[in-house]
Amino acid sequence: MKKFNFSEAEKIVIKLGSSIVTNDGNGLDERCLSSLIKQISILSSQNKKIILVSSGAVAAGLKKLGIKKKPKILSELQSSAAVGQMDLVRMYEKLFSDNNLISAQVLLTHDDLSDRKRYLNARSTIFNLIKNNVIPVINENDTVASEEIRFGDNDTLAAMVANLIEADILVLLTDQDGLFSSDPSQDKNARLISHSYIDDKNLDDSATGTKSKIGTGGMTTKILAARRAALSGTHTIIASGKRSNILVDLSKDEDIGTLLQSREVKLVARKKWLVENLKSNGRIFIDDGAEKALIQKGKSLLVAGVIKVTGTFDRGEVIQCTNKSGDEILKGIVNYNSDEVKKIIGLSSDKIESVLGYVNESSLIHRNNMIIRQTVRKEND
Repeated sequence: MKKFNFSEAEKIVIKLGSSIVTNDGNGLDERCLSSLIKQISILSSQNKKIILVSSGAVAAGLKKLGIKKKPKILSELQSSAAVGQMDLVRMYEKLFSDNNLISAQVLLTHDDLSDRKRYLNARSTIFNLIKNNVIPVINENDTVASEEIRFGDNDTLAAMVANLIEADILVLLTDQDGLFSSDPSQDKNARLISHSYIDDKNLDDSATGTKSKIGTGGMTTKILAARRAALSGTHTIIASGKRSNILVDLSKDEDIGTLLQSREVKLVARKKWLVENLKSNGRIFIDDGAEKALIQKGKSLLVAGVIKVTGTFDRGEVIQCTNKSGDEILKGIVNYNSDEVKKIIGLSSDKIESVLGYVNESSLIHRNNMIIRQTVRKEND
């Protein structure tokens, strides 16, 4: 399998660990952040869509409150995060503005990406932001999170965001040069693993699971995050955020850090998920024109082509699409619930708002969220 090149990536999730965002726990590291955001502006000028996932709110809050030792009581951690979040947002706003970029804060918890409706809302918001060349800065909502703030880590959150937007690559920036064959602080013969496939079981033996004084995740969490990201065909790079010009050099395909490559092709991974893991909860019938547009032209399904709806389903669920004869054409993730679809059957997309009062998406099922039955495709080839 061909090695993935960073320069090929269009959608990139970059996660900054606490050791990068803060200066060894002594407040925010403006110098390091300024360098990284300047590099992000260069990547953005190359038409790459960047999503930033940042740690550091708790550490920044502890510094501001004069607390030297990280507390264990949940409410104290949450209040520290609330204080630190103000400084973190102010810093990002200033640095992105200095580079003529617009940034936006998005606060998420793991629950937001587990609940179907909140997942879809977050996805739509982030896609609209990057479409308008805005850099989303995603932070875990530590002030309301519970278990996550004590046992979680933003490596996992970053991987979930990568799944959410189907990123091409996830970059985990830490204070280490990458993943080593053993703990380099304990073994002088430890070697940097520059490239591996994410399903390599030897990776688990290499991870040290060590934690920094201010962060919560070690290499074990980064491997687990990479494996989660790989479910949607996303590759992962683990590298040092302290290295000069790290992002620019990666964009030049320089061999830096550790590349953990997914064997799944992004679109294939999503369609495999549709086929193997999702049960259809409803059915819609379409006219001949819609069937032709779907099969022969590879178009998305619009409500204009729908003639009948059966079953009950919510937005984000998988439904079957059949032709007038009752033959299944496809399965896909629907953008409107069954009651909404019944109200807008046969309408052009520009009429949806006048009936519902809002628009979730212009299509009923987007072409990237559907899989055409192979038998139907062959018959029409």
